Amino acid sequence: MTVPSRLRPFALILGIVLLLAAGYGWYVKSRQTSAAGANDAALAAQLSGAGIDTRQRAAIEALVRSYILDHPEVLPEAMERLQAREAQARIAPLRGTLETPFSGAVLGNPQGKVTLVEFTDFACTYCRGSVADLRALVAANPDLKVVIRELPIISPQSEPAARMALAAAAQGKYAAYHDAMFAGERPSPETISAAAAKAGLDLNAAKAFAAQQQVGKELEHNLGLARQLGVNGTPAWVIGGELIPGAVGRDRLQQAVDAARKG
Repeated sequence: MTVPSRLRPFALILGIVLLLAAGYGWYVKSRQTSAAGANDAALAAQLSGAGIDTRQRAAIEALVRSYILDHPEVLPEAMERLQAREAQARIAPLRGTLETPFSGAVLGNPQGKVTLVEFTDFACTYCRGSVADLRALVAANPDLKVVIRELPIISPQSEPAARMALAAAAQGKYAAYHDAMFAGERPSPETISAAAAKAGLDLNAAKAFAAQQQVGKELEHNLGLARQLGVNGTPAWVIGGELIPGAVGRDRLQQAVDAARKG
């Protein structure tokens, strides 16, 4: 039986207590196994192997319970650290794919050494609110490459707007269309056409491109990546080994850029 997510912080704290009870070497082995999702029978076997019997385990668990009640602030901290580690594990095998954009769907420096990935939807109010933060972030970081992944999940017009965005990318005018869409009203046939015109697209060619099968496959690909990462809303940001959900503001994004640059 897999350890439920709600019990994982308890397992981490139990590991800390076991560090004191059984020595550092055994603790490291136990923690690694717990991180992989050890079941209760395996944990019992490990405790037994460390010389901890049922009575001692009950005493340890009582101590942990008492500690949690006295220091409940450790639970959010433990969960936050666990979620960060799980995000790193999900991102690692996808990094190359995540950081390889649909041709032209890039903001900032296309050759930048630091890559920020944004999942976005033109119908997303919080994405719209993040445009100024992203623009300022790009201006302050000339080595920043922003890979945009269209994730049209909010409204029926999200997909047509996203398809036109990829058509704009194919014409080398993604940034202009991106800014025009977010500067206007919510996606509709009229606002999509207006943004395309403002961006200077060849509208007939763009419409033909937007209808192509490869565009639909790209959007499906983005949805698949989002599911694998656990992204269920926009905006969502991926940089280095970090997944950042929501409109977090420029300062938080700058912290992530700085950390990725150092890493």
